[in-house]
Amino acid sequence: MSVSPNYNILMYSHDTYGLGHIRRSMAIANHLRDANTNVLIITGSPIAGRFPFPEQVDFVRIPGMIKKTNEDYQSLSMRIGQEHALSIRTNIILATAQELKPDLFIVDKEPHGLKREVLPTLEWLKENSPQTTSVLGLRDILDESTVIQKDWQEKGVYQSLDNLYDEIWVYGEQSIYDPTVHYSFPVPARQKTTFTGYIPRKTLSPRIRNKVRNQYRILDDDIFVLVTTGGGGDGCEVVEQYLAMHEYYPTSLPIKSVIITGPFMPKRKRERLKKRAKLHGIKTLPFHPRLEELMKGADLVISMGGYNTICEILTQETPALIIPRETPRREQLIRAICLKERGLLDYISWTDVTPQLLREKIFTMIRERDKYVDTIRSFELTGLDVMLQQLQNLKSNKHTPAPVALAAGHP
Repeated sequence: MSVSPNYNILMYSHDTYGLGHIRRSMAIANHLRDANTNVLIITGSPIAGRFPFPEQVDFVRIPGMIKKTNEDYQSLSMRIGQEHALSIRTNIILATAQELKPDLFIVDKEPHGLKREVLPTLEWLKENSPQTTSVLGLRDILDESTVIQKDWQEKGVYQSLDNLYDEIWVYGEQSIYDPTVHYSFPVPARQKTTFTGYIPRKTLSPRIRNKVRNQYRILDDDIFVLVTTGGGGDGCEVVEQYLAMHEYYPTSLPIKSVIITGPFMPKRKRERLKKRAKLHGIKTLPFHPRLEELMKGADLVISMGGYNTICEILTQETPALIIPRETPRREQLIRAICLKERGLLDYISWTDVTPQLLREKIFTMIRERDKYVDTIRSFELTGLDVMLQQLQNLKSNKHTPAPVALAAGHP
């Protein structure tokens, strides 16, 4: 049976102060869209427009919010209070869903959205749009078990997992970290959970590696290290540690580097780091729209280890040294520990970083680069393929005629 040409997917990505959510949403949208499938992304990212949007994918921009703590958010650009900004966002999300009446609604990471802003939409869809399948998409790790369990219990999330969501997709491997266990999912929620595997990004040809290295005048024998802090809002210290290593060893580091500070790093900090980096011949950029190309060209990536960055690194098969953030969430540290156990990367805890240890780790990983590359190549990133199969199943179920009920007394 032919599929209707207007299967509509609505995605919600709250995007407070980073790049991970919008990058993940874009990767998913790009893979799920086709000639018969539209994808509309609701996002608070202030730089969503910098990314190229493919055909049949578009976005609705809601006012941006900055995360100050786990509970405190402020308007990014407008001089209005938190409640006013949240009210605008909530109404836009609901109105978009009411107008589109999507076949599939995917909520990224936060079961209720930022400050419960998606809850009215979930409730409206459940009541008024029975054809909509609501899916909660969770990254592999959110935070420590006790923190998430307490948070979800207080906010009534467990009831929503049972009553408002039809499916839960975990963008990770159950054998590496199982949130259904760590976060104590109720039995009904466990039964509707699918582990998709990690989400790959665009695979690049070996020619890109040569192109990038030529662009930055990096010879075949040079060691090229890429330092990236994602959005950069909290990445200043990682860059400072890397520069401190160069200052401690001013003449004995045969390394060529590029640093991506991130578009959300405060300008004053960014300029200060740029001046320090220039003394060592290190190029700094606030943002690069094709970061995966730099990763492909690098011999080693140093990052904080957010979910999105890890997926990009693994896709490009580049060894990575992680310096994970440990506040306000310990998600990055937990991920680094889990993936190190699989031999996919190495890490240094935030409190242990020194110029000496950083240098030692870098050169050890460069010496063992082939071992890391072989391990990464044997690690399958199945996320997009599994999600596409889930989508095909949903489309098939939508167009399968319901069985005709027989009247009483008929055989």
